[in-house]
Amino acid sequence: MKKIEDLKNLEQKKILIRLDLNVPLKNLQITDTTRIEKILPTLNFLIKKNCKIVIISHIGRPKGKIDKQLSMKPVCDYLSKKLNKKIRLVEENIFDFDPKTIFQNHDSKIAMLENIRFYEQEEKNDEKFAKILSNFGDIFVNDAFSCSHRDHTSVTKITNFLPSYCGLQMDTEITALKKITSDIERPITCIIGGSKISTKISVIKNLIPKFENIVIVGGMANNILEYKGYKIGKSIKENNCKEIIDEIFSLAKINNCNIFYPTDVSVGKNLNDTSQTKNLSEIENDDLILDIGPETIKIIISLIKNSKTFLWNGPAGYFENSNFAKGSIQIAETIVNTENKIYSVVGGGDTIAVLNKANALEHFNFVSTAGGAFLEYLEGKKIPGIRALN
Repeated sequence: MKKIEDLKNLEQKKILIRLDLNVPLKNLQITDTTRIEKILPTLNFLIKKNCKIVIISHIGRPKGKIDKQLSMKPVCDYLSKKLNKKIRLVEENIFDFDPKTIFQNHDSKIAMLENIRFYEQEEKNDEKFAKILSNFGDIFVNDAFSCSHRDHTSVTKITNFLPSYCGLQMDTEITALKKITSDIERPITCIIGGSKISTKISVIKNLIPKFENIVIVGGMANNILEYKGYKIGKSIKENNCKEIIDEIFSLAKINNCNIFYPTDVSVGKNLNDTSQTKNLSEIENDDLILDIGPETIKIIISLIKNSKTFLWNGPAGYFENSNFAKGSIQIAETIVNTENKIYSVVGGGDTIAVLNKANALEHFNFVSTAGGAFLEYLEGKKIPGIRALN
């Protein structure tokens, strides 16, 4: 991909930039600004180059209809304060708006279009709509990796009409993902969790040939324990997974990848219970497996300390109850203690929540908020937004 920082002359150029500013709102107040903070370096780079900037983004799923509760205004106001720059919010219908006037009679050099998903043409990857959008810029920049698995107008079709480049954040994200999928420093270990093994099977299958160690935790691990003949009580599990698990172990054997799963667990009788450590042979019919046990934690810590690269997607237990957050917290603390000795990448909202709880987020080399795009990249799928820039 061509990078926006490689362009020599950006002075006074109009940059049409796709960002992911899909932040959570409550009563039109932003409750988490992480995604905004991540794109500030690109915007500051463009400001320093004396560019004019037109921002495209979305919030929520308005399904092609105007929903004032999903307006970009709170984001526009917050971003204006962070950049200490005036930002014009273009609330007019862009079908009736003359792009040439966007900076006329305004002393700002930054504008933000209203929620692009207010237009039904956005999710249809509409060519005519892309042409209209292209009139707002001289150059297109995609700095929204987390939206790039969507074949939408402002992500892919727009590149047919403007010279197109990736932004700083997108380049950082893809560089980090390459370090855990292609440009790997070995040995490499992955911890993967989640409630359903079927949702992560494509990721696991794609990583097995590339990884030395894959540790399966969370609700997914319960299926493996049952597959291995252990009782799991009333723990969460997914039905009809035997063939999937057969495939995982068969593929791992062929590729010399070690598959790990809990050797002991922490259980409770309900989600609000205190924790009790049990060996796999001791699990009772009314037990809920809610975390990994101390012996399993020791195994994982040893794997991390003997790895050069580490990927984490999915907490080890029901971290919402601190009694069952020990596994996840100790994994996070291990990364903190091995900082600068291991390249670490984490993705997934729940995993990031665990790291925030442990005050460990800043100790990871890269933290991805990309969600679906992150998982699809790990699955080995072609990402439409990346393909469009190539």
